[in-house]
Amino acid sequence: MKKNTLLKFFFFPFLICIGCSVNDDYIEKIENPELFQMSMQNLTDIVVYDIFSPPVASRVYVYPSIAAYEIIRFSDPLEYLSLSGQLKDLNQIKKPYNENINLNLAAIYSFNIVGRTLIFSEDKYDEFEAYFEEKLDNFNVPSKVRKASRQYAKTVANHIIEWAKNDNYDQTRTFPKYTILEPEKYWKPTPPDYMDGIEPHWNKIRTLVLESADMFPAKPPLEFNLKEGSPFQMQLKEVYQYGNSLTDEQLEMAKFWDCNPYVTHHRGHAMFATKKITPGGHWIGITGVATRQTKSDFAMTINAYANVSIALFDAFISCWDEKWKTIVVRPETIINKYYDEEWLPKLQTPPFPEYTSGHSVISRAAAITLTSIYGEKFAFIDTTERKYGLSDRKFDSFIGASEEAAISRLYGGIHYMMAIEEGVLQGDKIGKYIVNKISTKSNKSELAISSNK
Repeated sequence: MKKNTLLKFFFFPFLICIGCSVNDDYIEKIENPELFQMSMQNLTDIVVYDIFSPPVASRVYVYPSIAAYEIIRFSDPLEYLSLSGQLKDLNQIKKPYNENINLNLAAIYSFNIVGRTLIFSEDKYDEFEAYFEEKLDNFNVPSKVRKASRQYAKTVANHIIEWAKNDNYDQTRTFPKYTILEPEKYWKPTPPDYMDGIEPHWNKIRTLVLESADMFPAKPPLEFNLKEGSPFQMQLKEVYQYGNSLTDEQLEMAKFWDCNPYVTHHRGHAMFATKKITPGGHWIGITGVATRQTKSDFAMTINAYANVSIALFDAFISCWDEKWKTIVVRPETIINKYYDEEWLPKLQTPPFPEYTSGHSVISRAAAITLTSIYGEKFAFIDTTERKYGLSDRKFDSFIGASEEAAISRLYGGIHYMMAIEEGVLQGDKIGKYIVNKISTKSNKSELAISSNK
């Protein structure tokens, strides 16, 4: 008898009894991945409410997703592989030990326990968890199953929380703010609020898969030169011209992919703000679209979210390393000073350096990851921004969506073409490296992605 057959013979009876009770009518209901989708949407809503910056938001998504994955993988341990030993410093998670544990419930509980530690508005979590428990009441989930599942979830969550504490996030909270450099080529705070630069030390955060924050650097940005016809001046002029002559379609693209978590509006002496989803949150939303469209089961759904959140996390670290090393000035700053002091980009310029484009980097990395799971020709309707008052958009592939996300930053008036093109290349390398470096499935159904480091 082969080793895998023996494992199935001895291990599967154990799995079958996990979550069983005298009355097990509830099991089918809690096998529905929409229960997990609800938890992910709740986390996104809190990320928006608490106004987390894009890089910090990627951290809020990744650790809960890994916690959920490390539990749900036990539902089919011959198919799904642990991320321990694949992600930096992550040690093995103990397997379930109580016959009353339901892995689906434990995965959701663990996701929420870890998520709660990473956000500010715990009252929002209180509301959601009360709602969730009410649903379990309606499903007639036995108390012994809920108790055992929650207890195991806490064990796993504490393991992940302790691991997360060593990623240098807490230490970077004490590091100094960016000190503005006088030369014109360097980034300066932009209107209307002239906010301090966001996360200038994010490259100190521990990567999960990449060897280092600077593993995939972009080529140096164009030399700052305002002489008519210089490469830099031509790209600056391109931003200015697009900003003055956008088509309706280009403007719609810019707005759809804006994903600025905090946009301020000024009317005389009054000011109000609009909260939106982050760029990473948008791709988490696209992951939800893909899992629902393919009718992915509970484990497959969590697997997709875990892989995408890992790619987003490392991509933000890599991109921010480039941003705060090159510290390239935003187009708005130079256009206002030398071309048109009244000119405004169609989107509000975010408060951090220009090069490379964050949307371009993280979108490509996420698209590569989703392509490895669901295929190259995956047509879908992106409904992610519907909640924020924007129309849906159709795409023929994840790569196509990432390309639109990238070019939208030129239309929005906040990036030079060099930041977009090099950002796409950077994200492509990051995504391919991560897809080839880690594996969550033993019989890997994901597409082979050729690496071009």
